[in-house]
Amino acid sequence: MTTKEINSTASARTRSAVQPEAIRRARADKPKMRERELAAQLGISEAEFVAAWCGLGNTRLNVRVNDVLTGLEALGEVMALTRNESAVHEKVGVYDGVRTSQRGAIVLGEDIDLRIFHNNWAHGFAVEKRDGERIGRSLQFFDKHGTAVHKIHLRPDSNIEAYERLVSTFKADIQGQTLDVEEPSREQELPASLSDVDIADMRDKWAAMNDVHQFVGILRKFRVSRHQAVSAMDEEFAWRLDDSALVAMLNLVSMEDIPIMCFVGSPGVIQIHRGPVKEIRSMGPWINILDPGFHMHLRLDHISELWAVRKPNRDGHVTSLEAYNRDKKLIIQFFGDRREGSDERGDWRMLMENLPRLPGHAAA
Repeated sequence: MTTKEINSTASARTRSAVQPEAIRRARADKPKMRERELAAQLGISEAEFVAAWCGLGNTRLNVRVNDVLTGLEALGEVMALTRNESAVHEKVGVYDGVRTSQRGAIVLGEDIDLRIFHNNWAHGFAVEKRDGERIGRSLQFFDKHGTAVHKIHLRPDSNIEAYERLVSTFKADIQGQTLDVEEPSREQELPASLSDVDIADMRDKWAAMNDVHQFVGILRKFRVSRHQAVSAMDEEFAWRLDDSALVAMLNLVSMEDIPIMCFVGSPGVIQIHRGPVKEIRSMGPWINILDPGFHMHLRLDHISELWAVRKPNRDGHVTSLEAYNRDKKLIIQFFGDRREGSDERGDWRMLMENLPRLPGHAAA
């Protein structure tokens, strides 16, 4: 029996919704708490929390992903936000360079750079929140579990009329204040152990890569997680870094003006920053990049392992810094900035090869 079959009952369940009135009372009692945190306290998803205000400022949207994406450029300058449990990626810009297909979409704008996976977009809302004379407006999208996949926040110079037209175009017929979401499954990565994997064959396939995107195919072929593949490699292709390495890297690229790429993924989007970073600040458990047009917030206490990973390509190879949580899930990735058809930056490569390492690792 497969793991999917074992967990089919749990994954098919829908959770009983907390009454919208109770959600709104909780918000009134804690007006400053973030929606995501308050929803967690109530034992509901963020999407259920947002739905409680439909007809009271929020509007449920039909989630036609490609059509929504092609309508976003008219909004002008906005802030794109993608997050997971441990990292938040905020980028200011315009949704230009949108390319859509039946399977997914990409945004290749001058500032906003996204990889979008349609299947994980299930619920959408236009959210309006009044704060005195100011009204904050955003478009928020969630997966079938009610977890946020992507948010678009309007800014002072955004086109409000275009926003209102977009909301009118995609407004759903049903505007109920409750929402059925699926319980997350407890599906495990397969195989549970690398003992069933031909490590030598996987290493040969890794060494033969001429495009970094072939890495996903290797994971599928050997039915391993990203972390399993990385931890199985010898130090020609992957090595464990000391816990201090990520903060050291950020401070060094800031001081040395080394442009980077920063990837943060949600269930339905990978959001990318490309360019220099300057303002690096620590605040409690968070390390932050606070530059004009780009903010990144990362919970250092959520990081269990840091890895440097080297992948061959037709131009040489590229090196990434990857942070994993306690469940061996990827939180965030960093690369040196590069364009297709060019080799990796020498200053980034030297930096990565000289970050503090842990002693040699054994395959898991």
